[in-house]
Amino acid sequence: MSINNNIWEIAEAYLAGTLPEADIIELKKRLELDSDFANEFYESCNLLRSFEGSGKQKRFRTMLRDIHANQAAPKKAKIINLPAHFWRTAAVAAGVALLTSTITYSILLPSLKNAYSQYNIISRKVDNITASQHQLQRSQKQLEKDLKNINTPPAAQVKYTGTGFALTNDGYFVTSYHVTKGADSVYIQNNNGEYFKASVYAFDEAADIAILKVEKKNFRFSKSDIPYTFATGKSGLGSRIYTLGYPKDDLVYKEGYISTKNGYESNELQYTLELPVSYGQSGSPVLDNNGNIVGILSAIGSAEESNTYAVTSKALLDLIHKNLPPDNALHLPKANKMGRISREEQIKKMEAYTFSVKVYK
Repeated sequence: MSINNNIWEIAEAYLAGTLPEADIIELKKRLELDSDFANEFYESCNLLRSFEGSGKQKRFRTMLRDIHANQAAPKKAKIINLPAHFWRTAAVAAGVALLTSTITYSILLPSLKNAYSQYNIISRKVDNITASQHQLQRSQKQLEKDLKNINTPPAAQVKYTGTGFALTNDGYFVTSYHVTKGADSVYIQNNNGEYFKASVYAFDEAADIAILKVEKKNFRFSKSDIPYTFATGKSGLGSRIYTLGYPKDDLVYKEGYISTKNGYESNELQYTLELPVSYGQSGSPVLDNNGNIVGILSAIGSAEESNTYAVTSKALLDLIHKNLPPDNALHLPKANKMGRISREEQIKKMEAYTFSVKVYK
Protein backbone atom coordinates (compact mmCIF):
# COMPACT_ATOMS: atom_id res chain seq x y z
CA MET A 1 0.00 0.00 0.00
CA SER A 2 1.41 3.43 -0.88
CA ILE A 3 0.54 6.31 1.44
CA ASN A 4 -2.29 8.15 -0.34
CA ASN A 5 -5.23 10.27 0.77
CA ASN A 6 -7.34 7.34 1.96
CA ILE A 7 -6.64 8.20 5.61
CA TRP A 8 -9.30 5.86 6.97
CA GLU A 9 -7.78 2.85 5.21
CA ILE A 10 -4.25 3.82 6.38
CA ALA A 11 -5.41 4.20 10.00
CA GLU A 12 -7.17 0.82 9.92
CA ALA A 13 -4.06 -0.91 8.57
CA TYR A 14 -1.77 0.79 11.08
CA LEU A 15 -3.93 -0.11 14.10
CA ALA A 16 -4.36 -3.67 12.82
CA GLY A 17 -0.57 -4.05 12.50
CA THR A 18 -0.77 -4.88 8.77
CA LEU A 19 0.90 -1.74 7.46
CA PRO A 20 4.30 -2.70 5.92
CA GLU A 21 7.48 -1.24 7.42
CA ALA A 22 8.18 0.81 4.27
CA ASP A 23 4.69 2.36 4.44
CA ILE A 24 5.17 3.16 8.14
CA ILE A 25 8.36 5.07 7.30
CA GLU A 26 6.54 6.93 4.51
CA LEU A 27 3.63 7.61 6.90
CA LYS A 28 5.99 9.13 9.45
CA LYS A 29 7.40 11.52 6.85
CA ARG A 30 3.90 12.49 5.66
CA LEU A 31 2.79 13.21 9.26
CA GLU A 32 5.79 15.47 9.83
CA LEU A 33 5.30 17.44 6.61
CA ASP A 34 1.50 17.68 6.35
CA SER A 35 -0.23 18.94 9.50
CA ASP A 36 -3.74 18.65 8.01
CA PHE A 37 -3.08 15.04 7.07
CA ALA A 38 -1.65 14.36 10.58
CA ASN A 39 -4.75 15.79 12.30
CA GLU A 40 -7.12 13.70 10.16
CA PHE A 41 -4.98 10.58 10.64
CA TYR A 42 -4.94 10.88 14.46
CA GLU A 43 -8.67 11.65 14.49
CA SER A 44 -9.35 8.53 12.39
CA CYS A 45 -7.27 6.40 14.78
CA ASN A 46 -9.19 7.76 17.76
CA LEU A 47 -12.55 7.11 16.09
CA LEU A 48 -11.58 3.53 15.29
CA ARG A 49 -10.53 2.95 18.88
CA SER A 50 -13.79 4.45 20.15
CA PHE A 51 -16.04 2.15 18.06
CA GLU A 52 -15.70 -0.58 20.69
CA GLY A 53 -17.41 1.60 23.26
CA SER A 54 -19.90 3.22 20.88
CA GLY A 55 -22.68 0.79 21.83
CA LYS A 56 -22.45 1.84 25.46
CA GLN A 57 -22.57 5.51 24.51
CA LYS A 58 -25.66 4.98 22.36
CA ARG A 59 -27.45 3.27 25.26
CA PHE A 60 -26.48 6.13 27.54
CA ARG A 61 -27.91 8.74 25.15
CA THR A 62 -31.13 6.71 24.84
CA MET A 63 -31.49 6.59 28.63
CA LEU A 64 -31.03 10.37 28.86
CA ARG A 65 -33.78 10.92 26.28
CA ASP A 66 -36.13 8.59 28.18
CA ILE A 67 -35.59 10.42 31.46
CA HIS A 68 -36.14 13.76 29.77
CA ALA A 69 -39.37 12.52 28.15
CA ASN A 70 -40.72 11.24 31.49
CA GLN A 71 -40.25 14.56 33.24
CA ALA A 72 -43.55 16.49 33.48
CA ALA A 73 -43.47 20.04 32.15
CA PRO A 74 -43.81 22.54 35.05
CA LYS A 75 -47.16 24.26 35.22
CA LYS A 76 -47.44 28.02 35.46
CA ALA A 77 -48.49 29.17 38.93
CA LYS A 78 -51.96 30.71 39.24
CA ILE A 79 -52.86 33.15 42.04
CA ILE A 80 -56.45 33.09 43.40
CA ASN A 81 -57.72 35.71 45.86
CA LEU A 82 -60.08 34.02 48.30
CA PRO A 83 -62.75 35.88 50.30
CA ALA A 84 -62.24 36.07 54.08
CA HIS A 85 -64.98 33.53 54.89
CA PHE A 86 -63.08 30.87 52.89
CA TRP A 87 -59.97 30.97 55.08
CA ARG A 88 -61.35 28.45 57.62
CA THR A 89 -62.29 26.12 54.83
CA ALA A 90 -58.84 26.62 53.35
CA ALA A 91 -57.16 25.71 56.63
CA VAL A 92 -59.13 22.46 56.75
CA ALA A 93 -58.19 21.77 53.14
CA ALA A 94 -54.54 22.47 53.93
CA GLY A 95 -54.64 19.91 56.70
CA VAL A 96 -56.14 17.36 54.36
CA ALA A 97 -53.52 18.23 51.76
CA LEU A 98 -50.69 17.77 54.28
CA LEU A 99 -52.03 14.37 55.24
CA THR A 100 -52.40 13.43 51.58
CA SER A 101 -48.84 14.59 50.83
CA THR A 102 -47.48 12.46 53.65
CA ILE A 103 -49.31 9.40 52.39
CA THR A 104 -48.23 10.16 48.79
CA TYR A 105 -44.59 10.56 49.84
CA SER A 106 -44.71 7.18 51.58
CA ILE A 107 -46.14 5.60 48.44
CA LEU A 108 -43.67 7.32 46.08
CA LEU A 109 -40.58 6.81 48.25
CA PRO A 110 -39.49 3.61 46.43
CA SER A 111 -39.85 5.46 43.10
CA LEU A 112 -37.77 8.36 44.40
CA LYS A 113 -35.08 5.96 45.54
CA ASN A 114 -35.15 4.36 42.12
CA ALA A 115 -34.79 7.79 40.50
CA TYR A 116 -31.78 8.50 42.73
CA SER A 117 -30.37 5.14 41.70
CA GLN A 118 -30.82 6.14 38.07
CA TYR A 119 -28.92 9.34 38.79
CA ASN A 120 -26.04 7.33 40.18
CA ILE A 121 -26.05 5.13 37.11
CA ILE A 122 -25.97 8.18 34.86
CA SER A 123 -23.11 9.64 36.86
CA ARG A 124 -21.12 6.48 36.46
CA LYS A 125 -21.79 6.41 32.75
CA VAL A 126 -20.67 10.04 32.42
CA ASP A 127 -17.50 9.13 34.32
CA ASN A 128 -16.97 6.19 31.98
CA ILE A 129 -17.32 8.40 28.93
CA THR A 130 -14.87 10.93 30.39
CA ALA A 131 -12.39 8.15 31.13
CA SER A 132 -12.84 6.85 27.59
CA GLN A 133 -12.05 10.29 26.18
CA HIS A 134 -8.90 10.48 28.31
CA GLN A 135 -7.89 7.03 27.07
CA LEU A 136 -8.32 8.17 23.48
CA GLN A 137 -6.09 11.16 24.17
CA ARG A 138 -3.45 8.92 25.71
CA SER A 139 -3.71 6.56 22.74
CA GLN A 140 -3.13 9.43 20.31
CA LYS A 141 -0.04 10.56 22.26
CA GLN A 142 1.28 7.01 22.30
CA LEU A 143 0.66 6.71 18.57
CA GLU A 144 2.63 9.89 17.93
CA LYS A 145 5.41 8.62 20.20
CA ASP A 146 5.54 5.24 18.42
CA LEU A 147 5.84 6.90 15.04
CA LYS A 148 8.66 9.13 16.26
CA ASN A 149 10.54 6.15 17.69
CA ILE A 150 10.68 4.27 14.40
CA ASN A 151 14.36 3.74 13.58
CA THR A 152 15.21 4.42 9.96
CA PRO A 153 18.64 3.99 8.34
CA PRO A 154 20.47 6.95 6.79
CA ALA A 155 19.58 7.92 3.26
CA ALA A 156 23.21 7.30 2.25
CA GLN A 157 24.24 4.10 0.53
CA VAL A 158 25.59 1.24 2.65
CA LYS A 159 29.36 0.95 2.26
CA TYR A 160 30.08 -2.27 4.15
CA THR A 161 28.03 -5.10 5.56
CA GLY A 162 28.81 -7.78 8.09
CA THR A 163 27.12 -9.95 10.67
CA GLY A 164 26.77 -9.54 14.42
CA PHE A 165 25.32 -11.50 17.31
CA ALA A 166 24.17 -10.66 20.84
CA LEU A 167 26.39 -10.70 23.92
CA THR A 168 23.62 -9.64 26.30
CA ASN A 169 19.89 -9.30 25.74
CA ASP A 170 19.87 -5.55 26.49
CA GLY A 171 21.63 -4.46 23.30
CA TYR A 172 25.34 -5.34 23.50
CA PHE A 173 26.63 -7.31 20.52
CA VAL A 174 29.88 -8.32 18.83
CA THR A 175 31.13 -8.20 15.25
CA SER A 176 34.51 -7.99 13.47
CA TYR A 177 36.46 -4.80 14.09
CA HIS A 178 37.37 -4.41 10.41
CA VAL A 179 33.64 -4.16 9.57
CA THR A 180 33.10 -1.05 11.72
CA LYS A 181 36.55 0.60 11.45
CA GLY A 182 36.22 4.26 10.40
CA ALA A 183 32.42 4.14 10.21
CA ASP A 184 30.36 7.34 10.39
CA SER A 185 27.37 5.37 11.60
CA VAL A 186 26.47 1.72 12.21
CA TYR A 187 23.04 0.12 12.12
CA ILE A 188 21.84 -3.41 12.67
CA GLN A 189 18.92 -4.94 10.80
CA ASN A 190 17.18 -7.83 12.54
CA ASN A 191 15.32 -10.75 10.97
CA ASN A 192 12.08 -8.68 11.02
CA GLY A 193 13.65 -6.00 8.81
CA GLU A 194 13.85 -3.42 11.64
CA TYR A 195 16.80 -1.02 11.82
CA PHE A 196 18.49 0.09 15.06
CA LYS A 197 21.39 2.52 15.39
CA ALA A 198 24.43 1.32 17.33
CA SER A 199 27.66 2.81 18.68
CA VAL A 200 31.07 1.28 19.44
CA TYR A 201 31.52 0.31 23.09
CA ALA A 202 34.95 -1.41 23.03
CA PHE A 203 37.30 -3.05 20.52
CA ASP A 204 40.53 -4.99 20.08
CA GLU A 205 42.04 -4.23 16.69
CA ALA A 206 44.72 -6.91 16.94
CA ALA A 207 42.12 -9.60 17.63
CA ASP A 208 39.67 -8.04 15.09
CA ILE A 209 36.80 -7.80 17.60
CA ALA A 210 34.41 -4.90 18.20
CA ILE A 211 31.68 -4.67 20.86
CA LEU A 212 28.79 -2.31 20.12
CA LYS A 213 25.61 -1.21 21.89
CA VAL A 214 22.19 -0.54 20.36
CA GLU A 215 21.26 3.05 21.23
CA LYS A 216 17.49 2.53 21.58
CA LYS A 217 16.34 2.92 25.18
CA ASN A 218 15.07 -0.29 26.87
CA PHE A 219 16.06 -2.30 23.78
CA ARG A 220 15.94 -6.11 23.91
CA PHE A 221 16.85 -8.59 21.19
CA SER A 222 14.13 -10.99 22.35
CA LYS A 223 11.67 -11.55 25.19
CA SER A 224 13.50 -14.74 26.20
CA ASP A 225 17.04 -15.07 27.58
CA ILE A 226 20.03 -15.66 25.31
CA PRO A 227 20.17 -19.47 24.84
CA TYR A 228 23.90 -19.95 24.15
CA THR A 229 27.10 -19.59 26.19
CA PHE A 230 30.73 -18.78 25.30
CA ALA A 231 33.48 -21.40 25.35
CA THR A 232 36.33 -20.42 27.68
CA GLY A 233 38.99 -22.50 25.91
CA LYS A 234 39.88 -23.69 22.45
CA SER A 235 37.97 -26.51 20.77
CA GLY A 236 39.88 -29.50 19.46
CA LEU A 237 41.05 -30.25 15.96
CA GLY A 238 38.26 -31.80 13.88
CA SER A 239 35.44 -30.40 16.04
CA ARG A 240 32.24 -30.00 14.07
CA ILE A 241 31.02 -26.42 13.87
CA TYR A 242 28.41 -24.30 12.08
CA THR A 243 27.73 -20.64 11.50
CA LEU A 244 24.87 -18.27 10.66
CA GLY A 245 25.38 -15.03 8.76
CA TYR A 246 24.04 -12.42 6.37
CA PRO A 247 26.01 -12.43 3.11
CA LYS A 248 22.64 -11.58 1.54
CA ASP A 249 19.32 -10.27 2.82
CA ASP A 250 18.36 -13.64 4.29
CA LEU A 251 20.07 -15.60 7.04
CA VAL A 252 22.45 -18.26 5.65
CA TYR A 253 23.54 -21.48 7.39
CA LYS A 254 26.92 -23.15 6.79
CA GLU A 255 28.60 -26.08 8.53
CA GLY A 256 32.13 -27.53 8.64
CA TYR A 257 34.92 -28.38 11.07
CA ILE A 258 38.09 -26.99 12.65
CA SER A 259 40.91 -27.93 10.27
CA THR A 260 43.80 -26.22 12.09
CA LYS A 261 43.88 -25.25 15.75
CA ASN A 262 45.62 -21.94 15.00
CA GLY A 263 44.78 -19.36 12.34
CA TYR A 264 46.49 -17.22 9.72
CA GLU A 265 50.29 -17.49 10.04
CA SER A 266 49.81 -19.67 13.16
CA ASN A 267 47.91 -16.94 15.01
CA GLU A 268 46.91 -18.49 18.36
CA LEU A 269 43.92 -16.11 18.69
CA GLN A 270 42.33 -17.79 15.68
CA TYR A 271 41.14 -21.10 14.25
CA THR A 272 41.46 -22.25 10.66
CA LEU A 273 38.13 -23.71 9.51
CA GLU A 274 37.04 -25.94 6.70
CA LEU A 275 33.91 -23.88 6.18
CA PRO A 276 32.58 -22.27 2.96
CA VAL A 277 31.56 -18.65 3.62
CA SER A 278 30.96 -15.46 1.63
CA TYR A 279 31.68 -11.77 2.00
CA GLY A 280 29.27 -10.18 4.47
CA GLN A 281 29.67 -12.97 7.03
CA SER A 282 32.49 -11.33 8.99
CA GLY A 283 31.40 -11.22 12.60
CA SER A 284 29.19 -14.31 12.36
CA PRO A 285 29.03 -16.65 15.36
CA VAL A 286 30.77 -20.03 15.13
CA LEU A 287 29.03 -22.66 17.28
CA ASP A 288 29.76 -26.26 18.22
CA ASN A 289 27.20 -29.06 18.30
CA ASN A 290 26.12 -28.15 21.85
CA GLY A 291 25.33 -24.54 21.01
CA ASN A 292 28.45 -22.97 22.56
CA ILE A 293 30.03 -19.98 20.82
CA VAL A 294 33.59 -21.08 20.02
CA GLY A 295 34.57 -18.29 17.64
CA ILE A 296 33.77 -15.29 15.44
CA LEU A 297 34.27 -15.40 11.67
CA SER A 298 36.98 -12.93 10.67
CA ALA A 299 38.42 -13.54 7.20
CA ILE A 300 38.70 -15.87 4.25
CA GLY A 301 41.94 -16.86 2.51
CA SER A 302 42.87 -16.54 -1.13
CA ALA A 303 41.26 -18.62 -3.86
CA GLU A 304 44.28 -20.94 -3.76
CA GLU A 305 44.01 -21.44 0.02
CA SER A 306 40.22 -21.63 0.38
CA ASN A 307 40.64 -21.28 4.14
CA THR A 308 38.33 -19.54 6.58
CA TYR A 309 39.59 -17.93 9.78
CA ALA A 310 37.74 -17.33 13.02
CA VAL A 311 38.77 -15.47 16.18
CA THR A 312 38.45 -17.65 19.28
CA SER A 313 35.79 -16.92 21.88
CA LYS A 314 38.64 -16.76 24.44
CA ALA A 315 39.93 -13.60 22.72
CA LEU A 316 36.45 -12.08 23.09
CA LEU A 317 36.28 -13.02 26.78
CA ASP A 318 39.73 -11.51 27.36
CA LEU A 319 38.51 -8.21 25.89
CA ILE A 320 35.46 -8.25 28.16
CA HIS A 321 37.09 -9.36 31.41
CA LYS A 322 40.58 -7.86 31.14
CA ASN A 323 40.22 -4.65 29.15
CA LEU A 324 36.89 -3.32 30.44
CA PRO A 325 36.71 -1.61 33.84
CA PRO A 326 34.65 -3.47 36.49
CA ASP A 327 31.85 -0.90 36.45
CA ASN A 328 31.43 -1.47 32.70
CA ALA A 329 31.56 -5.27 32.85
CA LEU A 330 29.07 -7.16 30.71
CA HIS A 331 27.02 -9.96 32.23
CA LEU A 332 27.20 -12.75 29.68
CA PRO A 333 24.66 -15.61 29.63
CA LYS A 334 25.56 -18.47 31.96
CA ALA A 335 22.98 -21.14 31.03
CA ASN A 336 23.18 -23.02 27.76
CA LYS A 337 19.71 -23.97 26.50
CA MET A 338 20.74 -25.56 23.19
CA GLY A 339 22.71 -28.63 24.23
CA ARG A 340 19.80 -31.08 24.06
CA ILE A 341 17.83 -29.78 21.09
CA SER A 342 18.15 -30.48 17.38
CA ARG A 343 20.24 -28.36 15.01
CA GLU A 344 17.09 -27.00 13.42
CA GLU A 345 15.77 -25.87 16.81
CA GLN A 346 19.15 -24.34 17.65
CA ILE A 347 19.01 -22.26 14.48
CA LYS A 348 15.49 -21.04 15.29
CA LYS A 349 16.68 -19.84 18.68
CA MET A 350 19.70 -18.11 17.13
CA GLU A 351 17.65 -16.11 14.60
CA ALA A 352 16.56 -13.45 17.13
CA TYR A 353 20.17 -12.87 18.23
CA THR A 354 21.92 -12.86 14.85
CA PHE A 355 21.57 -9.88 12.50
CA SER A 356 23.04 -7.92 9.63
CA VAL A 357 25.47 -5.08 10.43
CA LYS A 358 25.33 -2.15 8.00
CA VAL A 359 28.08 0.48 7.95
CA TYR A 360 27.74 3.98 6.45
CA LYS A 361 30.78 6.14 5.67
